[in-house]
Amino acid sequence: MPANFKAELVGCFGQPVAENPTGVMQEAAFAAAALNWRYLTIEVAPDKLRDAVQAVRAFGMRGINLTIPHKVAVMKHLDAVAPDAALIGAVNTVRVDPDGRLIGENTDGKGFLRGATTIGGLNPKDCFAVVLGAGGAARAIVAELALAGAAKILVVNRSVERGQNLVSDLAAKTGARIEFEPWRGTFAVPGAADLLVNATSIGLFPDVTSMPPVDFSGAGTWLLVSDVVFNPPETPFLAAASRKGLRTLDGLSMLVFQGVIGFKLWTGVDPDESVMRQALRRALGV
Repeated sequence: MPANFKAELVGCFGQPVAENPTGVMQEAAFAAAALNWRYLTIEVAPDKLRDAVQAVRAFGMRGINLTIPHKVAVMKHLDAVAPDAALIGAVNTVRVDPDGRLIGENTDGKGFLRGATTIGGLNPKDCFAVVLGAGGAARAIVAELALAGAAKILVVNRSVERGQNLVSDLAAKTGARIEFEPWRGTFAVPGAADLLVNATSIGLFPDVTSMPPVDFSGAGTWLLVSDVVFNPPETPFLAAASRKGLRTLDGLSMLVFQGVIGFKLWTGVDPDESVMRQALRRALGV
């Protein structure tokens, strides 16, 4: 049988993209699954995005990830967008179907939810979730919680207009009970909440000493506290929750599980999640 030296290609488009660690965990998972695949981390300026997507077709790539600033802009260059990604209004993963069509997906919220359920022990159906922030990560998480049957979702954000827009849009599209509360001063966690998520960038490297102003004193002992910030994984926000005896879920979980889902979308193979997590921790030095 003749040798086959052709690698299947996937990658990430973004700007800046040099510090994106996704390729490290995907390459580790390819090796563990004995797949001759390569992950390319590629700097793409906004005015070159259309050309970059055309290159995906020209090179016969099997898929790509999108990061800042391309998650919304890429949608107009694709052949189709999955319903949940359309609901979120952003695409972070593109898969190539058997006909060569580029299909936009969003694995961010799904990755969060998988970590919250499998590691955090959360049952999203009928839960009361509080989400801090109203950016892209918050929107993806709120959308997936709504689709999973959450009883109530409270979005807390400093910008009233941005928070209300997120809530009104997703409530109308999902029929879920989603409410908004302006973030003024220190936010007191409701005693009935089952889940609290920091979906802001507060605490992200290099601002590693900062945390959202939150009062955990009224929280129930069952509360799961999660942070989308993954570098560092042990944020001051999670450390404060741990000191109160609350369960926590770090941002590595969301990053790893969205990568697990993307891997399966591209290859059709279930990756070894532990291999991906270990590779990511090594890359980040944590």
